[in-house]
Amino acid sequence: MNFGVIRFPGSCDETDALLAARRVGDARLLWHTDRDLTGIDAIIIPGGFSYGDYLRVGAIARFSPVMAEVERFAGHGGLVLGICNGFQVLCEAGLLPGALLPNTSLRFTCRQVELEVTKSRSRWTSACEPSELLSIPAKHQAGRYWAPDPVLDEIEEGGQVALRYVPGNNFNGSSRDIAGVCNRAGNVMGLMPHPEHAVDELTGSADGLKLFESALAMALA
Repeated sequence: MNFGVIRFPGSCDETDALLAARRVGDARLLWHTDRDLTGIDAIIIPGGFSYGDYLRVGAIARFSPVMAEVERFAGHGGLVLGICNGFQVLCEAGLLPGALLPNTSLRFTCRQVELEVTKSRSRWTSACEPSELLSIPAKHQAGRYWAPDPVLDEIEEGGQVALRYVPGNNFNGSSRDIAGVCNRAGNVMGLMPHPEHAVDELTGSADGLKLFESALAMALA
């Protein structure tokens, strides 16, 4: 299992994502100008502030050369995970529905959150049981998931909601407590909390490791 972790100018969590992926397989960094994804089984777009979050979060990274390859990779069924800023990039690229807006508090917030795994198409939660609870940290200022009600109805009916904030944990005001969504095929997923920061009990939780283990299981299936 080979993971590719993309590094944009302004990324700050790519190293943690790299180390988390290496707990279940091999992993290497991909620079934002790379066009060669040879040998990559899964791509991770990490958190941070790609291109300084200028213009709009994720908007500039969406036009990086590597993203054209990511779109092709995803179109052929390749596994893609966007974490925090990576989720924003995937929404900007049209690989996931909806958008990430500023938190209702208009403040950057960092806290541990409880998430519920829903029954969905997501291959990135295949190692989890429906209704299983995950304890994972979140840290962002623009993580409020939003989409028009007809789109929200469509993704719920289509099994595209992968994770929800447990009641009392939705600090950013996300619509319908949505913390993570996937595309219709289930191979592309984005979430605002950071599973790469929850892969060792010494940090308080290893629940995030299940997402990486899910990718491994899919690659071996």
